[in-house]
Amino acid sequence: MPKFGFTQETAQIVRWLKRAGEAVEQGDPIAEVTTDKVNMEVEAPADGILDGLRFNEGDTVPVTHVIAFVRGANEVVPGEASGVGRQTSEDGNETTPAATAAESDPASGQRPVVGEAKATPLAAKVAADLGVDPTNVSGTGVGGKVTRADVQAAAAAPAARMSPAPDGKVPASPAARRVARELGVDIHTLTGTGPRGRIQSDDVRAASAAHVDQPTGRPADQPTSRQPDYSTTRLPLAGMRRTIATRLQKSFQEAPHVFFEAQIDVTAAEALRAKLNGRLPKGATRVSLTVLIARACAWALKRHPLVNSHLVGAAGQEAVVLNSAINIGIAVALDAAPDDPLGSGGLIVPVVRDVAAKGLEALAVELADLSQRARGNKLRPDDVMDGTFTISNLGMFGIDRFTAIINPPQVAILAVAAARKQFVPDEDGNPVARPIMTVTLSADHRVVDGALAARFLSDLRGVLEDPALMLA
Repeated sequence: MPKFGFTQETAQIVRWLKRAGEAVEQGDPIAEVTTDKVNMEVEAPADGILDGLRFNEGDTVPVTHVIAFVRGANEVVPGEASGVGRQTSEDGNETTPAATAAESDPASGQRPVVGEAKATPLAAKVAADLGVDPTNVSGTGVGGKVTRADVQAAAAAPAARMSPAPDGKVPASPAARRVARELGVDIHTLTGTGPRGRIQSDDVRAASAAHVDQPTGRPADQPTSRQPDYSTTRLPLAGMRRTIATRLQKSFQEAPHVFFEAQIDVTAAEALRAKLNGRLPKGATRVSLTVLIARACAWALKRHPLVNSHLVGAAGQEAVVLNSAINIGIAVALDAAPDDPLGSGGLIVPVVRDVAAKGLEALAVELADLSQRARGNKLRPDDVMDGTFTISNLGMFGIDRFTAIINPPQVAILAVAAARKQFVPDEDGNPVARPIMTVTLSADHRVVDGALAARFLSDLRGVLEDPALMLA
């Protein structure tokens, strides 16, 4: 498991992109993993055959731990004696790496033995999962031992009958058991669709969905003396959603948030944006209002460096770090994956560096690139590091106003809502319709006082209502 960041300790395997036994070339993506910041792809370090996958999808793995092997055609990955060898098939079921030649080759000189030789530990486990009695299986391994391949062949035989596991355990794949725990499904009530009736993860999800879809009320003409039994579904708070929950809960509990709201006339900003975009060649990246807001924030942050600072250190030993660079994070909402049980793709904040030193067209290109790569899970760790201030813009969703939670160790975040036409008085006192945008600054009151926040918002309003000030 690669270490993608200096402080990273673990990463979670989101999905295996290659299956055990597949040929890979150096640089091929073999797995997608998620850290506390971004999703990344793990690449094959060499040409060969991917084998010996040691962890399942959803497992959290310490960095530098072996997660798989890339072997040569005639190589064998370390076996059970070294604790290596779990691998995951397409549906999340555990199997093992290719057996050794002596264990799997029927022509090795060993006579198949029925019931006389002990099964290998792995074969016994697979037999328990598949509901196969290993004493009734012909062993082809060393000394006639029953191997995993023997058990699987017996389970796949058309005439085979389901046998109860020796310990009464329901035959189910490890992935099915995990999903059953997450969704609160009693696995003993299910009928499996796998080999010899083995319960698969899809069986569990289907049972959970059917349970939710069941009608819970009674016909109107049938009286009842108790409340309807409303069905519920348990969805795991995992991956990026768990990271978001943990970080934002910690921020909101520890940082005394104070909120400041301002309304800004963006007539001049929109006119500048239209003028800039009108002179760009066809196909060029357009300057968005978010780009103008980011550049305006950088202008205001230069004048109020405390708003661009970090608060670091343990309780009682905090220190304020003034950042010389203005690196603004732009919150990007991610589309939900088809198999995302929560239906929420999460949130990520790519960082645009040195915003104050860049022109609007350059900022537009960089922000568009970051947003596209964020939605495609192509961000690098340094794309989300070293932010000093954050903007969360929900104006494109028609939101009138909202507050945002600070992204520590930053001390402020700006929530940007939609620009709405409102009647305001002009220079002569006559009502005119203007696009008015509401912004809300969330500030950490340990660093940012009310007067400082007010001055920052006043400067931000001034530069957006007169964008020529950005040249100063």
